[in-house]
Amino acid sequence: MLQKLHPLLICVLLIALGVVNTFAYAPYQYSFMPLLTLPVLALAIWHAQSPKQAAWFGWSYGIGWFGLGVSWVHVSIATFGGMPLVFSLGIMAALVAYLALFPALAAWLAARFGRNTVIAFPVAFTLAWVISENLRSWLFTGFPWLSLGYTQTTGYLAPWAPLIGEIGITFVIAYFAACWVSITHKRFVQPLLAVALIAISPLLATFKGWELSGEQQNVVLVQGNIKQELRWDLEQELPTMKKYMTLTRPYFGDSLIIWPEAAIPQLEHQAQPFLVNLDMLAAENNSAVVTGILDIRYNVGDYNGMIVLGQDQKQNVVGSYDYYQTNRYRKHHLLPIGEFVPFEQLLRDIAPFFDLPNSSFSRGDWQQTNLTAKGLNLLPALCFEIAFPRQIQANFGAKTDLLLTVSNDAWFGDSIGPWQHLQIAQMRALEFGRPLLRATNTGVTAIVNADGTIAEQLPQFSDAVLKRPVDLVKGYTPYSQHGDWPMYFVSLILFGWLLALRRNKTNTH
Repeated sequence: MLQKLHPLLICVLLIALGVVNTFAYAPYQYSFMPLLTLPVLALAIWHAQSPKQAAWFGWSYGIGWFGLGVSWVHVSIATFGGMPLVFSLGIMAALVAYLALFPALAAWLAARFGRNTVIAFPVAFTLAWVISENLRSWLFTGFPWLSLGYTQTTGYLAPWAPLIGEIGITFVIAYFAACWVSITHKRFVQPLLAVALIAISPLLATFKGWELSGEQQNVVLVQGNIKQELRWDLEQELPTMKKYMTLTRPYFGDSLIIWPEAAIPQLEHQAQPFLVNLDMLAAENNSAVVTGILDIRYNVGDYNGMIVLGQDQKQNVVGSYDYYQTNRYRKHHLLPIGEFVPFEQLLRDIAPFFDLPNSSFSRGDWQQTNLTAKGLNLLPALCFEIAFPRQIQANFGAKTDLLLTVSNDAWFGDSIGPWQHLQIAQMRALEFGRPLLRATNTGVTAIVNADGTIAEQLPQFSDAVLKRPVDLVKGYTPYSQHGDWPMYFVSLILFGWLLALRRNKTNTH
């Protein structure tokens, strides 16, 4: 049927299906959507008259997919970027057009290597999609948002995550979609394999690799709900710190307390009196506080980081904090524009959007020691970093007890962005088999179980505190030990098979 439609009509249809695909993600979570929309793209690529036309089909799907899916970015540009609406919409259009290049690349590769061979197309489409998604996750520092596997964070395919991770789930979804081409040619071997990969998903839960240890830790997450326009107002520094202290004080007592990203609105060296007092108060009450804070050090660097105050070990009766302590984390994966400005000398003078406060940070190390608080080892990820599983895997160790991410999603207002951010964090818990603590300024603050489900969360845009005992676990998921390498190995074998198939076909002719 698709081959009878004009290519422009196919493009319009694919744009619409890309929009529909966004509803597979949080907060909607209709996780079956990619299994309906992606097969149509695969069929369109198969019937394309050339790889170039296939690329246009992929780009059209991407325009709809990212046009709605990352619309939350416009909130920060329009509200805090200081740009006229026409320019902010232009920036969004450029971002969406850029992101759509990756499904366009996948479509071009699939058409180039598999369009004329029914047996090869499902594999070619799957490998092309996985390659393009991997490229999207690191090119220009990477933007892996809305990868297909996240649709299954709480979906039917979630049990695959501890084995092959989010990118592995993306592989399964893409393969299933491409196999519809085989069905239209009455070839059923590969479609049956794809159905089997999906059907066995519930059975994989027994291979997750971890179990409850029987131990618990009381955790307190503090959501200050400071309006974004007030966070760096000099007159609001002391009221903000007082607010966090007031919210926290009733919950001291054998607790691991987490404050959000840059919860303390002073630079670390300026906030020493407050930090030393909080350090002693936490230790006296058998507690530890982990907070986000900015740190500027002459001849060293400017960092967005996290520090630990109070008890680093449970037996300590005095505070452990020191300005020169190594028990700290410095953000590695910086957010373009928000934390560093590419082509800085050129862009900073164009518009206020390119000169936001605190947008010139130094990069922390790729591998850093886990934070130690209350005798537990916490693997930290600051804000956007939680979207990069390779970074988490590089810092995951035998003693890692909890995953920790702090953020400030006030930039994105009442949009779908914060909910997608939480969904991504849930996938990390599922992949690595560790409970995850997520403290944010305005929400969504939540405790996530090691199976990726939400134990409890706070409502957005409220001054609130979440206190709950967290069940600790022992053991390791296969993904935490091997990362994406098994999927790379399988992909390499399949790519070799594709090349051999093409060579045999060439020799035959």
